Amino acid sequence: MEDKTTNYFSLFASTSTLICCALPALFVSLGTGASFASLVSTFPFLVTLSLYKIPISVFAFLMIVVAGIINYRTARLPCPIDPELGKVCMETRRRSQGLYFVSTGIFIFASFFTYVVPLII
Repeated sequence: MEDKTTNYFSLFASTSTLICCALPALFVSLGTGASFASLVSTFPFLVTLSLYKIPISVFAFLMIVVAGIINYRTARLPCPIDPELGKVCMETRRRSQGLYFVSTGIFIFASFFTYVVPLII
């Protein structure tokens, strides 16, 4: 249960990093600044989120690290001997690991567009 909860928190944190910080850089790098202006006028909270991009990124990174540690620890725990419970245990581990990798990928993508692309452009 703790493994699943931390994975969802890391997914939420990495997605918030994507929304607050990577979307503006992505739209500008694609030359669609007008589309981003329209998006901001529809969802004005994006401006507020982008003001706190460093704390949001740090929080997302910490959540991903915590989820990674918990995933590592729970991956080595034994599953029940009962075939049905063992199957459920292995399926849950696989889903949890997949969710962790998706979260990490989103975070890396968002961090790249937030901190590296503006230096290049």
